[in-house]
Formats: sequence, structure tokens, C-alpha cells
Amino acid sequence: MADLPKERFQASRAFIVTGVDYCGPFYFKPETRNKSPQKCYISVFICFATKAVWRELVRDLPTGAFLEALKLFTTTRAMPSCIWSYNATNFVDAKNELRDLKRLLLSQEHRSKVHVHYLNNGFDWRFIPPRSPHFGGLWEAAVKMAKQHLYRTLGSAILGFDELQNPEGLDVLTPGHFLIGGPLTAAPEPNITHLNYNPLGHWQRVTYF
Repeated sequence: MADLPKERFQASRAFIVTGVDYCGPFYFKPETRNKSPQKCYISVFICFATKAVWRELVRDLPTGAFLEALKLFTTTRAMPSCIWSYNATNFVDAKNELRDLKRLLLSQEHRSKVHVHYLNNGFDWRFIPPRSPHFGGLWEAAVKMAKQHLYRTLGSAILGFDELQNPEGLDVLTPGHFLIGGPLTAAPEPNITHLNYNPLGHWQRVTYF
């Protein structure tokens, strides 16, 4: 077995070197009534050094949606020096649910836009060797964990897109800090984890975990 890359064991700030992968598809309930559930994805970012995971919900697969998720990640966790991802050829044998993702990653338009984005923002983008999914084991584990938690929490329920977003934001510096001299506080949610999950109401299920 080859040695781990130095980025995996050298001490550094979280997410300086990051792996990224897609998780899904999942389905959300559109705001328009009587409209069938629509696909969405989770963009999973994982730190090479600390294995910290950051997830951004992506409404669809156009390049702009991915770049928006990347922008949210970098503005929250700061700019990485390098991002690793799969080589698009890893999706040659993709199953039906991954065909749309494969089509996006193989498109020249997507590659060009992503290339311009990371050049403008001063970080490097690298791909693992073609047809070598074992090189991406770090983010494969993060994707598996994200799926397990989401399926375990939601079951067969289909939530709205906003409900799928993580409701627990980080304590970041905002204008509110200057207005009240401290962090903004939210109304406390009651602890319902001791209750049976199945009979809970819609919003209770959202806040259960």
C-alpha cells in the first residue's frame, strides 16, 4: 500500500486541502402544489487533514448551482489552497441516477467555468487518476455517512428544499453582533428525541435529530 499524501497528516487549518463529491440524488417537494417531487443533490466537502465535513444542498445539476455551493463553502470556511475531486471518467459505468452527474462533469462548458472560477480565486483544482475510485476513499466515506444519516432521519418523507437545509448555522460574525453586542440567539427547541419518531408531526420530524 502506498504512503498517504502529505496533506493527510500534516497539521494545517481545516479545509486548506479539500476533497469534494456529490451525494444523491434526493427528492424535495416543490413549492408549487400538485407538482411531482424534484431531484436535488448534496455537495460534500471533506478536509484532508482533519476529516471535517461540510455539506451544501444543490437544487439541480447546472454548473451555476455547483459554483454557488462552492461559493457558499469558501465564504463560510475560507478559501482552500487545493480541491481534489473525481476525474469525470470515473463515471463511465455510472448507474441511471448518476448519468446526469456524469453528463455535467464531462461537459466542456462545466470544466471551463470551474477552471475560470478557481483561477480567479487563487486555488488549485486536481483530479484523482482516471478509473481509480479508491483514490477518493476519503470523500466516499463522507458521502456514505451523509446518505445513512439522511435516509435514517427522513425515511420515506419528502420535505421542502428549505427544510432539507441544515437549520443549525455556525456562529459567525454578523451585523447583529454590533447591534446587540453579542451573538443572536434563537428560540430554544424542545427536546423530543425520547418520543417515537413515526407519529410525530411534519415540523417535529425536521427538528427531531
